[in-house]
Amino acid sequence: MKIAIIGFGAAAIGFIEKIKDSEHEIHVFEKSKDIYSSSISGIRADGKLFVSKEMGGDIEVDIELQEKLVEYYISKTSDRKFERGSSFTNHEFYNKFYAKGFQPILSEFFHLGTDQLKQILYTIYKDFKTYKNIHFHFNADIEGVTMLTGKVLLNNKKAFDKVVIAVGRSGHKLIQTIINEFPEAVTDNTKVDMGVRFELPNHIVEELNEEMYEFKVKYKSKTGYMVRTFCNNPSGFVVTENYGDFATVNGHSKLKTKSTNTNFAILTTVKLTHPFDDPIGYGSHIAKLSNLLAGKRKVILQTYKNFKSSKRTKNLYRVEPTLERESYILGDINLAFPRRIAESIIDFVENLNSVIPGVANDDNLLYAPEIKFYSNKLSNDKFEDLKFIGDCSGGTRSIIYATAHGWLMAEDIIKNVL
Repeated sequence: MKIAIIGFGAAAIGFIEKIKDSEHEIHVFEKSKDIYSSSISGIRADGKLFVSKEMGGDIEVDIELQEKLVEYYISKTSDRKFERGSSFTNHEFYNKFYAKGFQPILSEFFHLGTDQLKQILYTIYKDFKTYKNIHFHFNADIEGVTMLTGKVLLNNKKAFDKVVIAVGRSGHKLIQTIINEFPEAVTDNTKVDMGVRFELPNHIVEELNEEMYEFKVKYKSKTGYMVRTFCNNPSGFVVTENYGDFATVNGHSKLKTKSTNTNFAILTTVKLTHPFDDPIGYGSHIAKLSNLLAGKRKVILQTYKNFKSSKRTKNLYRVEPTLERESYILGDINLAFPRRIAESIIDFVENLNSVIPGVANDDNLLYAPEIKFYSNKLSNDKFEDLKFIGDCSGGTRSIIYATAHGWLMAEDIIKNVL
């Protein structure tokens, strides 16, 4: 069988690793110019590998497979250096958050660091290149797929027996094109996750960082929206993600280079009803509006005090941004965000401050927008020859779950062919 994989990230790695010893002919199409420009899990990744039943995705992945895939990535490091911890196994911390209305999320984690990921990705790539049935195509921008009887065309040119879409969150354009062509692929398109990247000095969350490094909590805000933390980065850095026609914000940590700040995402889950059916379009609109206010390829930076009072930030005080100066402008996030989202974030921060004093300090920083483009839930039962894996499917939200999704898809293909 001739199989095309669109995108070379975590999901594609899981798929290829499982199927590489078969007789199938595998072609990987990656829009980046070379392996050094590609990445695992989004534009820039932090390298956190979670083992959890409570987070990472909506698909079923048993703990044994998660642990196996964690070991797979660790085995690709040069010296097996990583940070390890667990979230909320300490009952005192769990009870402290729970008492204030938060739902703590349990998980184990292994932090490899952004600085190791390129080396890991290159090591995996070199291994795959030794297989004669695996072929890589860089600078390959796939703009659409065409379904024929028993075949799938890429860009109306190259024909394959099966096409596996693994473009992650950054591949939202291709996903939207496919959805427009095949709306029956969508099983749920009513949710949007958007919010801010929050940055504060390490000393405020020092005890929390030392205890668990990565803390994940959910909170039902007074607006009715569920708000959660995501991707906590002790001594980390804020970065931008370039989606081509707009930029968003993200965060990461390195294993060796450290800052004096901690950053994490505060995301609000918005669930809309009919006739809403375009979470990617809605999120893109908010991102473009933010960029319009901040300038091309820039995000908005605001102090917490000004965010609460809907005033433009003109000066910073004690907290020094870790994002490069040319990537942001001081402004007012409220001009881009719907009111209920802003109110949900404020309610979350104020309540978090009751657990961690100092989180709601006036001069802590908010960057916007942070938007997660995995809101469309796509079905793998509608088409025999077109499949979706990883974050672009809407079923995963982490490196390990995305890798597992690819692994399980390959396993299913092998079983059905035999």
